[in-house]
Amino acid sequence: MIIDERLSVFIDSLSWDIPQYLKETETAALNCSVPVIKRPVQTLLGFLLRLLNPLAVLEIGTATGFSSMLISEYVSEHTAIDTIEKVPARIEGALKNYKKYNKENRINLIQGDALDVLKMLVTKEKIYDFVFMDAAKGQYMNFAESVYKLLRDRGVLVTDNVLKDGEILQSRYAVTRRDRTIHKRMREYLYYLTHSGDFDTIILPIGDGVAVSIKKGEADVSKWKT
Repeated sequence: MIIDERLSVFIDSLSWDIPQYLKETETAALNCSVPVIKRPVQTLLGFLLRLLNPLAVLEIGTATGFSSMLISEYVSEHTAIDTIEKVPARIEGALKNYKKYNKENRINLIQGDALDVLKMLVTKEKIYDFVFMDAAKGQYMNFAESVYKLLRDRGVLVTDNVLKDGEILQSRYAVTRRDRTIHKRMREYLYYLTHSGDFDTIILPIGDGVAVSIKKGEADVSKWKT
């Protein structure tokens, strides 16, 4: 946790309020050691979705379906919701939850590697008003070009876990060797969001760190990759 835990618990007590079925889904996922977006991020998503009222939402990283079902609670019944997942066990779990909570016709789960699916969606000229990215952290920079193309002008991109629970502050030599590649790629991604001119971005120290970005002009991510 990046901010003081007691402060976070106090804020949650004031603002966190989700339907009972989502609380049950959250508990079941955590009991199986499946990551779920943290409560401050849940509150942020709900606030932004109510504010923006998007017509089309894309989620990258479905897991058990918790966050896509959360999204469905804060948008119009006419809003299209697509979500991408490649891990078979998580696909099975998400589809089971969608069926259990009558979300089968509400949420479209696209199975496959996100990099390939995103390129396919670009080819189909899909456009989204809102993208929530919560997938493989080391791949964020690889997703960036397609995500940019899929967002409408002034569309919003929310990226979770960008500060890695504060670890991003450390020198790459202070993190374990196996985490150094992800550490380096996340720093590149954050620099791209804040310096490329493709997005207006604010980084919030909630959960494990969240970036909220608004799309600007034409993107060229090639110079930000190493």
